Amino acid sequence: MNIGLFTETYYPEINGVANSVYILKKELEALGHTVYVFTTTTPGAPEYEYNVFRVPSLPFILITERRIGMFYQPKLAGTIKKLNLDIIHTHTEFSLGIFGRIMAKELRIPMIHTYHTIYEDYTHYLTHIKPLDGRAKAFVRIFTKVCCNTVAHVIVPTEKVKELLQKYSVHRDITVIPTGVDLKKFDPALYSKEDINRIKEEYGIKKDEKVILYLGRVSREKNIVEIMNAMSTYMKERKNVKFLIVGSGPEMEELRNRSKVLKLEDKIIFAGSKPWDQIGLYYQLGDVFVSASNSETQGLTYIEAMAAGLPVVAKEDDCLNDILITGVNGYKFNREEEVISGLDKVLFTDTDTPYGENARKLMQKFSTEAFGKSVEAVYMEVLDCKIHSEQTDSPENKKINYLF
Repeated sequence: MNIGLFTETYYPEINGVANSVYILKKELEALGHTVYVFTTTTPGAPEYEYNVFRVPSLPFILITERRIGMFYQPKLAGTIKKLNLDIIHTHTEFSLGIFGRIMAKELRIPMIHTYHTIYEDYTHYLTHIKPLDGRAKAFVRIFTKVCCNTVAHVIVPTEKVKELLQKYSVHRDITVIPTGVDLKKFDPALYSKEDINRIKEEYGIKKDEKVILYLGRVSREKNIVEIMNAMSTYMKERKNVKFLIVGSGPEMEELRNRSKVLKLEDKIIFAGSKPWDQIGLYYQLGDVFVSASNSETQGLTYIEAMAAGLPVVAKEDDCLNDILITGVNGYKFNREEEVISGLDKVLFTDTDTPYGENARKLMQKFSTEAFGKSVEAVYMEVLDCKIHSEQTDSPENKKINYLF
C-alpha cells in the first residue's frame, strides 16, 4: 500500500503523538508498505528525511512548544496527487488533519483517524472563566464527534478513549490499538552505571539518595503540583529522597516558585527537556516513576518507565487498567496519604517485591511490531469493505465545513 500520514507533530519533537507516528512509519515500512509523512516544519528537524514532507508552521500561540501548519499547500497537494495513495491516516484534527481530509476527498480514497488527545482536558488554555470553560468543553465534544463521524474508521489507544467517544455519540467503528513502544530503547542493560552516576552528580544527587522521577510535559493538566505538595510531607520523614522533573512546559516557572514556597528548592530538581535519543538514559536516573495526571489517553510515559524497569506510583485512571497492577509493578492513588504509602512501599519498606522486574515483563505486549500489524489490519479491513464512500458522502461532512 501507499499510505499518507498527516500529523501536526513529528520527530524530533518529544511527545506521544510525534512518537506514535514516527514508530508507525517505521513499522509499516518494515511490513513492505510505502509511507509518506506530511507534517510541520520544526526546529532541529533533520536536513534530509525519507518520504517526509514539511509545511511552513508557526508556534501555536497558546502552547508555544507545539506548532501549527498551513491549512492547504497547493504545490504539495499537486505532489500528493502523483503519489498514488491508497489510504490517508490523520493524527490531528487541525491544520494538517484538514489538509488530509481535503486530499482524501479529492482523491476519493478512505481516511482513517487516530484520536490521540482528550481535548476537554486542555480547554483551560483557551479560557480562565468557568462558564466559558463549560462552553469550550461543549464545543470540543461537538467538534470531536463531527471529526470522528466523517472518516471511514477511528483508532484510539485505550478503552477509556473509546468509551469517551461513544459518549460523544461517535457511531463509526472504533478500534483500540495501543501505541507501540520501542522496548529495546529502554532496556536498563544499555546504560552504564558510570553514565547514570555522572548525570546524577550534575544534578547534585548523592549515591545513597532515592530518586522519584517525573518525565513529560510540565503543564497544568499533568497536575505535578499534587506530587510536589505530597513531597512536602514525605520529605520531612525521608531525608534521602529527591524529586527529579525532566521536561518543560508552560507551568515550569509556577512550579519553581512552588518549590520555594514549600522550602524544597534543594530537593526538587528541574532538569528541563532532553533530546529524544537520551530519554532512555534519563529514565535510569529514577527509582520510581510518579504522576498525578488524569489527562492521559494511553499513558505512554508510564509504559516507557516500566519498560525501563521502574515501578510506577500514579493517580488512578482508566488508562492504567491494563498496565498498573497494585502491589505487582506499583501503586495507584487518589489521596496524598496513598501517594506517600505507595512511594514508601516501593522505595523502602517492601523492597523484596521485584516491582521493576514485574514492570518490564508486563510491558512486553506493547511492542512496536504488534502496533504496526494492528494498524495494517485496520487499513486492509477498510479497503476491503470499501466504506470510504460513506466517509465522503456523509451529511455530517457538511457540518464539518462550518466548524473549520
